[in-house]
Amino acid sequence: MKCPDCASKKLKVNSERGETVCINCGLVIEENMVQEGPEWRAFDAEQRASRARAGAPLKYMNPNRGLVTEIDQYNRDTRGGKIAPAQQAQLYRMRKWHKRASISNSIERNLAIALTELNRVASHLGLPEIIRESSALLYRKCVEKGLIRGRQIESVVSAVIYAICRKYGIPRTLDEISAVAEIPKKEIGRTYRLITQELGLKIPLTNPQFYITRFVTALKLSGATQKKSQEILEQAMQKGLISGRGPMGVAAAAVYIASVLTGERRTQKEVADVAGVTEVTIRNRYRELKRALQLKVSI
Repeated sequence: MKCPDCASKKLKVNSERGETVCINCGLVIEENMVQEGPEWRAFDAEQRASRARAGAPLKYMNPNRGLVTEIDQYNRDTRGGKIAPAQQAQLYRMRKWHKRASISNSIERNLAIALTELNRVASHLGLPEIIRESSALLYRKCVEKGLIRGRQIESVVSAVIYAICRKYGIPRTLDEISAVAEIPKKEIGRTYRLITQELGLKIPLTNPQFYITRFVTALKLSGATQKKSQEILEQAMQKGLISGRGPMGVAAAAVYIASVLTGERRTQKEVADVAGVTEVTIRNRYRELKRALQLKVSI
């Protein structure tokens, strides 16, 4: 490689600036160079081994975080062929004792039960992988803090999932989680408040707009109705009408009003069944929104 200007071969690579410069004339030949190697330096084999970060990422959904070797259930060799029955019996014993050895104390047993329950509830709710990993990490923090003593594992798992769903803005209500986990809603709410206080979690308030898409889809309404519902909610939020009120009821009332305004009328009972609230709640929120926003709605 030589300088295209002066044809000099005296080039210098500046790794800090990511440039290749000609020493003879000062021309910058290359810039914004990407260094393919690691950002750390090692002067011997021991330092290189300790600073290398190769390997699979940590999985908090696994009780051992994915750092322990597992013996699979397929009973096949490296070529895919079946192994002999005598070796299968030996592998069965190895698998059994390996499983027992990996769960050696009460905390590991608790994690094994709790993470299985967490995965079951998250699967029924259709939650993505990032929510499951974040929920598993939060549950581990609860275990380290000693918040699980004297409480049902299922209630702590449900409270953790509810907290993470609110943190990431995923619309899942206490009623939905309670139905899947088969734990009373009051117990989940009590555990949720305890976790947020003890761990100092800053959970944002639930935005009613998160529920608009769900309600509109369930009621088979058009995009125009969805847009109108969002506009009504934005006006209500600007006037502070959602403070101290359940987000589900406000969102349901906004969808109900929008359906009437766009000519896709749905009854209060239909909207209430989809939203999981009572018709009285929708009527009360409807009257408040109509009066405060001066909406001309004829029921």
